Amino acid sequence: MKKIFLCVMCAAALTACNNGANKKDQAFAEERDSLMQVINDKDTELNEIMGTVNEIQEGFRRINEAEGRITVNDGNMESETSKQAIRENMQYIQDAMAQNRDKISQLKEKLRTSTIGGDKLKKMVDDLSTQLEAQKQRVQELEAQLAEKDIVIAQQGEAITSLNENVNTLAEENKTKTQTVTEQDKQLHTAWYVFGTKSELKEQKILKDGDVLKSNDFNKDYFTKVDIRYDKEIKLYSKSAKLLTNHPAGSYKLEKDNKGQYVLHITAPETFWSVSKYLVCLLYTSPSPRDRG
Repeated sequence: MKKIFLCVMCAAALTACNNGANKKDQAFAEERDSLMQVINDKDTELNEIMGTVNEIQEGFRRINEAEGRITVNDGNMESETSKQAIRENMQYIQDAMAQNRDKISQLKEKLRTSTIGGDKLKKMVDDLSTQLEAQKQRVQELEAQLAEKDIVIAQQGEAITSLNENVNTLAEENKTKTQTVTEQDKQLHTAWYVFGTKSELKEQKILKDGDVLKSNDFNKDYFTKVDIRYDKEIKLYSKSAKLLTNHPAGSYKLEKDNKGQYVLHITAPETFWSVSKYLVCLLYTSPSPRDRG
């Protein structure tokens, strides 16, 4: 009996040890996965930063190439073709410098909120700013030399770029305002109508206890949307019809077509829809699919 008891106790202790080991392994795995995610996030962020740095350095390279294409002491500078080429290269330089300036600003902001940090990265960005400032001074000197040669640079770089940006911003704002006005105008001239037998209208909770549109949960999807400026005729496909919603007399005519079915002619749209933007017509005979076609 003592031997059996000892065996049971040993088995229980072994199971407890195994469970403890499994929990430790699981905790270790979770901690490892969390650490790997942090490393991956930092790698992605670092790749984005270095990608921007490479773009800025490529911008500097293109600016240097453009500067090399401008020779102030060229004997052929007086030709209009040479002057035009100089103007185009100067404009190209101004645009490239503006792009680099924006990217450096974005890079500074990204480092400010970055979890990577690091003095080397900050120094790299500072060096790029210094390089941009030096390039700006070289361009100013080049502009002064060109001015001495009576070559007028067509555009004044940053000022023109800023003006273009303002124009684009205004154009976008005007587009947005136009879309808003158009949407508001559309909503202002939108109305809905429905027609059906009493049972159909009751089923959609449009007609309840003899009242029309008194229920808050009537089926709005059952209605047809119209633009009151253009939709002035509504075919009811029935030989007996009645308007349940209130609409001023004299703003419409309920007439029969050559089939003897009623057609609602709205003669004064603004007046007709002034009381309600919902129109409900009660049909005493349900139109057949053939008639609707």
